[in-house]
Amino acid sequence: MSVETTTKLKVEHVKPKIGSRILNTKEELLSGELAGQLREELEARGILVFPEIQFDDAEQIAFTKTLGEYAAEGADGAPSKITLDVKENPAAAEYLKGSLYWHIDGTRNEVPILASLLSCKVPSPKGTGNTGFSNTYAAYDALPDEDKARYEDMRVLHGPWASLFYYEPEPSLAKLKGMQGIGEKVLPLVWKHASGRKSLVLGCTCHHVLDVDHLESARIIHGLREWATSEEFTYSHEWSVGDLVIWDNTGTMHRAEAYDPECGRMMHRTKLEGEEPWAID
Repeated sequence: MSVETTTKLKVEHVKPKIGSRILNTKEELLSGELAGQLREELEARGILVFPEIQFDDAEQIAFTKTLGEYAAEGADGAPSKITLDVKENPAAAEYLKGSLYWHIDGTRNEVPILASLLSCKVPSPKGTGNTGFSNTYAAYDALPDEDKARYEDMRVLHGPWASLFYYEPEPSLAKLKGMQGIGEKVLPLVWKHASGRKSLVLGCTCHHVLDVDHLESARIIHGLREWATSEEFTYSHEWSVGDLVIWDNTGTMHRAEAYDPECGRMMHRTKLEGEEPWAID
């Protein structure tokens, strides 16, 4: 007589409104049996932390593929190296300076990535180099009803070039033109998801709210960012070697917290292809 067994997700909540620690074994995670439960937990909690799970690159890729369609970033499909060290990542180190400020990935794409998975190979010294996360589903849900009604149909121009001024207030014209050449896109301030849930679309790529006075536009963008990144809706992860963190790119913002670019901090990233376009009516 056969006995059917189902692997159960082992979870601890990090904070009331953001984050879960997943305590299952590497073997359980790689089996794929937990994929559905992990997807549900990710949407509900914004980020999932796998403490010191110690995936190598092949295992990280295999685990990513259990959760959805793998979004290969390079020609060889290997995880991307995420570091500000120009010796390790000369092409991306300049662009990654924008990652030190709150943002959502893919604001210029038709369909943003669903999620990113980041594993720690070399942490920065303690007290630096954390990664911060903000649950923009929870931040929207907690807004007063009058604010929800006010922001419901607002549209915002997003462009990677807007983030340039966060880390280089006086860029050259050539650099500005180069960043502007990457593209820009009008997005909803409130993303109405196919699931019925709503999240705020914010971050350093925001330039202005359409059809709103420029002073009021700035107050809306920065005020909502301040709200969404308050203690209630955020979590700062202090990395240890072997940690893996997944975040829902459709309902969170994230940022790297400052560290010495020469300290050797190294993360490896994989991604899941997006499944839902920005909701533009």
